[in-house]
Amino acid sequence: MSADYQVHGDVAVISLNNPPVNGLGLTTRVGITDGLAKANADAAVKAIIITGTGKAFSGGADIKEFGSPKAMQEPNLLSVILAIENSSKPVVAAMHSVVMGGGLELALGCHYRIAAPGCSVALPEVKLGLLPGAGGTQRLPRVLGVEVALNMIVSGEPIKSEMLAMLPGQKLFDRMAASAESLAGEALAYARSVAAARPLPLVRNLPCKHPLGDAYFQFTRNMVGAMAKNFPAPLKCIAAVEAATRMKFDEGMLAERDLFINLMWTPESRALRHLFMAERATSKIADVPADTAQRSIGSLAVIGAGTMGGGIAMNFLNAGIPVKMLEMKQEALDRGIATIRKNYESQVNRGKLKQDKYEQRMALLSTTLDYADLKDADMVIEAVFEEMGVKETVFKKLDAVMKPGAILASNTSTLDMNRIASFTARPQDVIGTHFFSPANVMRLLEVVRAEKTGKDVLATVMALGKKIKKTTVVSGVCDGFIGNRMIEQYSRQAGFLLNEGCTPAQVDKAVEKFGFAMGPFRMGDLAGNDIGWAIRKRRAVERANLKYSKTADLLCELGRFGQKTNAGWYDYVPGKRDAIPSELVLKMIAAHRESLGITPRKVPDDEIVQRLVFALVNEGAHILEDGIAAKASDIDMVYITGYGFPVFRGGPMHYADQFGLFNVLQAMNRFAANPLDDAEFWKPAPLITRLAAEGKSFS
Repeated sequence: MSADYQVHGDVAVISLNNPPVNGLGLTTRVGITDGLAKANADAAVKAIIITGTGKAFSGGADIKEFGSPKAMQEPNLLSVILAIENSSKPVVAAMHSVVMGGGLELALGCHYRIAAPGCSVALPEVKLGLLPGAGGTQRLPRVLGVEVALNMIVSGEPIKSEMLAMLPGQKLFDRMAASAESLAGEALAYARSVAAARPLPLVRNLPCKHPLGDAYFQFTRNMVGAMAKNFPAPLKCIAAVEAATRMKFDEGMLAERDLFINLMWTPESRALRHLFMAERATSKIADVPADTAQRSIGSLAVIGAGTMGGGIAMNFLNAGIPVKMLEMKQEALDRGIATIRKNYESQVNRGKLKQDKYEQRMALLSTTLDYADLKDADMVIEAVFEEMGVKETVFKKLDAVMKPGAILASNTSTLDMNRIASFTARPQDVIGTHFFSPANVMRLLEVVRAEKTGKDVLATVMALGKKIKKTTVVSGVCDGFIGNRMIEQYSRQAGFLLNEGCTPAQVDKAVEKFGFAMGPFRMGDLAGNDIGWAIRKRRAVERANLKYSKTADLLCELGRFGQKTNAGWYDYVPGKRDAIPSELVLKMIAAHRESLGITPRKVPDDEIVQRLVFALVNEGAHILEDGIAAKASDIDMVYITGYGFPVFRGGPMHYADQFGLFNVLQAMNRFAANPLDDAEFWKPAPLITRLAAEGKSFS
């Protein structure tokens, strides 16, 4: 059983014991119902307490059972709550730390609730494309009022118990404990004080109305509908809460259940549930056990005070880790420090950061022009120019000055980490930490495991990534790692589409309609077209036979590097980011097309999207075959958190699974027959062919 049962005099205590967050898995649910039966059968027991061991009351569904038939096996959560309501003896929920999802629904089924201050209380199911399915939409409005409850349900965001306790007329908490430490004792005393109370109060019997009725719910539908866009769950949450105000409780429960089941089958919910599991799986590395010893990182050094170096430094300052930043010239250091200050001051001005926190973070930052001053740092990250000769110089200097056991990391986005590690006498201490720009904002951190990287180094950097609130994904060594190796194929397809008759705006609009944050040409202008140009020139010899559209090189030869030059694939007004179609660029593309003897054709949006997305999928499959990524879900996390792939589609590999790998194969065969495309690339990766033949998927 995942629930403990103890009797303290005349009070039985059922303690959920399913770490880390006391998920309501089958054994936990059985433990609760068995405990209730035992307590009700014991004449000496007058009242019952349900609480949680460890660091949570309950975080809701057990993710180990998530989406499986076991989650609904009896007693399911609805049956557990019904058993609580039908208890002949009062049941008190003693809530602390984490009270979320099914955990909150469980507490709402109890007759009384006492809470410790500091509880995080939430119904976060909307973040999985669902709504609370065990009475949350019917009971929470009855104890907090319709508006507060609906805001919580639609946002999924946690609110502290002491804030909820201050709401006028709230009936969620019957009592607040003085502290988390005193909760157990106060809960026992409270349970004894209500032991003789009859009839036992039930949340289901409380009224649920809104004084403005139709007008209020129409207003919320208009507001939420405009914000939710591709996500159906928020509007269904409104429908469920509205049902609570218009129907008898049991009818409302049936309406909630119907809405919940319908959402379970939507592609959006499947995508969000996939990503929920995928994010947790990124930290699981087959040959690196969870208990692998980690190195202590009490201080950090950053080489380079440019945009990337400054952004990297901010991540660690935010986490309270001292950073020493090195540059070759004082002017460069001064510019870097000024940019960091400007970023923090912007947060202060917007109310996102308190002044004292800003000052604390800046106090952790120091600078130097001398490599010798880095000798005591526990870890160093270089963020210098993306050229192997420059990296070699830096790593040889670091090898000479850094203390034994220090981790030497490179922020390279494409270069060979094995070669970089070979510039030192300590390759076991070398690892890639590929941050994405702007590094202080973007969630993704690609952790590149070189051939000789120590397991303890990998474990340390993965844990450090979590500490600085990044989604960390492990990649093996290849040109471009996971994300940039795949984006090369995506960008090549975008170029071929220009050759065939598309404009940059048409391509961008098609993929943005599909759900990307921005299309390939707007993305190129934002990142800097000269970056891709430099990479193509570096690869020119080794990839002489690889087909490219020359339009991107022609653009760069005109000095149109993107937003930083106010001219790229689009024109830009200084100080603004609006992409304005450029007549000059359209004429350049047309002239190049004519020089190749190509008659332009109208390319449908569906083809644009499929060629771009399936290019990612095919290269992703090769990456899995090569062992660069361990799991398809890791690739999805890279593209969701680093490249603006639409969240509601779950990442390229998940999208391919949903589209059907047989259908993906058919599309690839069509693209291979296009003489203006690259037939060699569109040969499906053997992994796709095998999975499709076996009726399997990447997942």
